[in-house]
Amino acid sequence: MKRMRRVKIVATLGPASSDEATIEKLARAGADVFRINMSHASHDVLKQTVQRIRSVEERIRHPIGILVDLQGPKLRVGKFAEGSVMLAQGGTFTLDSSDAPGNAERVQLPHPEILESVSVGDRLLLDDGKLQLKATRVGGGSIETEVIYGGKLSDKKGVSLPDTLLPMGALTEKDHADLLKGLENEADWIALSFVQRPEDIIDVRKIVQGRAGVMAKIEKPQAVERLEEIIKLCDAFMIARGDLGVEMPLEQVPGLQKRMIRIARRYGKPVVVATQMLESMITSPVPTRAEVSDVSIAVFEGADAVMLSAESASGQYPVEAVSMMNKVAMAVETDALYRGIIRAQAAEPEATAADAISAATRQVAETLDLASIVTYTSSGSTAIRAARERPSKPILALSPNLRTVRRLSIVWGIHCVESADAVSLEDMVDRACVIAYQEGLARPGDRIAITAGIPLGTPGATNMLRIAFVRQDGAGSS
Repeated sequence: MKRMRRVKIVATLGPASSDEATIEKLARAGADVFRINMSHASHDVLKQTVQRIRSVEERIRHPIGILVDLQGPKLRVGKFAEGSVMLAQGGTFTLDSSDAPGNAERVQLPHPEILESVSVGDRLLLDDGKLQLKATRVGGGSIETEVIYGGKLSDKKGVSLPDTLLPMGALTEKDHADLLKGLENEADWIALSFVQRPEDIIDVRKIVQGRAGVMAKIEKPQAVERLEEIIKLCDAFMIARGDLGVEMPLEQVPGLQKRMIRIARRYGKPVVVATQMLESMITSPVPTRAEVSDVSIAVFEGADAVMLSAESASGQYPVEAVSMMNKVAMAVETDALYRGIIRAQAAEPEATAADAISAATRQVAETLDLASIVTYTSSGSTAIRAARERPSKPILALSPNLRTVRRLSIVWGIHCVESADAVSLEDMVDRACVIAYQEGLARPGDRIAITAGIPLGTPGATNMLRIAFVRQDGAGSS
């Protein structure tokens, strides 16, 4: 099974889509990576879902990536005596450490770290930003606030603090247990929620130790302020526009999305655009025109992947949502303006042999109108560097590591195949030509570009570019 588009699709699994038959339908409709959201999944559900995905993968004979998304610290108010209260604009409201049921004047905030960290003037956003408070007095285990935007506040609603750097890591006790269980079940990617600082990524990398890719979710202003430091440390990142739009002015999010995709290209890091992409398809079989435009913009900008959340997890039309995203992406990639826009966003290659070879390979492949680019990759880095160039020619990545094959399923434009390492230069050329022919990426008489590292099998040592001719028997000569 070969995709006809370059951008990848991440589909979240949930009550509407976690049975094996639906997972297969989603994969055939275009899903490349399945996300398991640990905010809603138990360890038993995680194990069962992974088994179902792997069963589908074997049946359709196409690598599927698995992304385990950690919940992160969830900050919530306590409970009210009456279940809810109405907060009036301009009124006062206190958050404190008392576990007594709340009323119209106060409620418990069972997070001492927040009570100690908030400063006068800091904003507190409640219930996904529907209510806004401003701290007027802090200390003594409580925060007195002025109600800027009022409304109904009920039990256990979430709290966001866009102006406050919390003295806590992104990895909670629950996240640590979920992370270990994700690694045990051989997840390909681990997504870390509510990253604030580079140290959050370092903490997770120490635990993961290369067994999965580490993806930073950018959803807090504190992360945006240290964006480049965070991106350098992670393997990929997600633009989590939902929480980002709660904690930052909404009008800034589109510009941030563009900026982050450009930074991803510069550093050669895969980037996923997420949240509310086809939101109306939770209850409707067709999206709005604005949603189609939103997906199109992410594809035009060169994002590696676009993601569905509730649309595929709990919506009424999960398969239709994936199918629609697939159709929109293919329409954009065949648009006359697409190649020009993608090329205009290109970043200069870094001063490394791998980057220089990747840039040269794209230019050679397009100048000589080669059928495809074939990269030998052990860790996946060579293939990711090739994808960073956004060539107009297909990229075929050959790797002896199944984990690498699955991990690359989130990267733009890469068709990855598991293949044993070549034993000689002649074998390398033959193997590349045969697999390109078998995968429908080259025909007899075509030429392909091959990149690899010499000595063969050395991770991260891309230093060779070869042009090979596909013979009638599918083998190659150079």
